[in-house]
Amino acid sequence: MSRIRLGIMGFGLIGRQLYQLACASDDCEVVAVSDIGAPDILHHLLTRDDKAPPCRLVGNHLDNEKFRTRMLRTDQPREVPWDAFGVDAVVDATGRFRAAADMQAHLDNGAHRVLISVLPQDHIDRMIMPGINAADARADDRMISAGSATTTAMALILNVLGDQFGVEVASMTSVHAYTSDQSLQDYAAADYRRSRSGAENIIPNTTDAPRWVAHVLPQFAGKLSGFALNVPVQKGSLLDLNVVFDDATIDVKQVNDAMIAAAARLPALIGVAY
Repeated sequence: MSRIRLGIMGFGLIGRQLYQLACASDDCEVVAVSDIGAPDILHHLLTRDDKAPPCRLVGNHLDNEKFRTRMLRTDQPREVPWDAFGVDAVVDATGRFRAAADMQAHLDNGAHRVLISVLPQDHIDRMIMPGINAADARADDRMISAGSATTTAMALILNVLGDQFGVEVASMTSVHAYTSDQSLQDYAAADYRRSRSGAENIIPNTTDAPRWVAHVLPQFAGKLSGFALNVPVQKGSLLDLNVVFDDATIDVKQVNDAMIAAAARLPALIGVAY
C-alpha cells in the first residue's frame, strides 16, 4: 500500500509533532509544509527538540531518511498549491483557519481532505473524538476536525458517566497553558482580556467545548456549560468537570470504579497501546 501524502499548514508545536509522528510511521509522509516562518528557522525549531528525527534543510526541502518535504512560505489556505505536490490530505495546524470557507480553500487547491487541529467555527462533514465516534468516519468526509484535548477529555468522561449513572447537568473548567495568540506583555488587542499579558495573568476565556461535545453526544444537549482559564505556564492543561447525577445516591467509589473499568477498555477503542 502506498503511503498517505500529507500536507501541513502551520509548523508550530502541533505541526512539528505531526512531522515527528510521520517520520516514525510507515503509513504516511509529509510532502509539503506551509508556514509564514523562514525554512531555516523552522528547521532549527524542529531539530532543537530531543525527540526530533535526524533531518537537514537542503534549499527549500526538509530531508530525512524516509521522505522529502517542500517548505513553502505562505499565509493563507488559498495560496497553497496542494495539487502540485499530490497531497492526499492537509492538516491545518495554524489554529487560525476554523471556518468551512477556509477548509474549502484547501480543497479547491487540490487537497482531497482537510483536517483542522482545533474546533471548527461552523458546519463541517465530521467531528471525530477518539474513543467516542471514530467508527462514524466515512470515505466521503472531506472537512474533518479531531476536536481538542478539552473536548476529547470531556466527552470520554461524560460518555462513561452518562451510560453508567445518567447525568442531569455538567459544568467544565478548562485550565490551559497560554497560547501563541496571546501577548507576553500587556498589549492592546481585540478585547480587554486578550490585552493582558499571558505570562503574568490567569485569563478567563470562553470555550466552544460544551457545544461540540453535545453535538457528538446529543443526549447531553442543553445539559452542558463551561469556560476556560489561560494560565501562565508554557505547556499542559487540565479539565475540572462538575457533574450532577440523575441519582443523588451515587458515591465516589462507584464513579472511580466506572472510570477505571472504562480506562482499561480505552486503548482498544482508540487503537493504541499504552
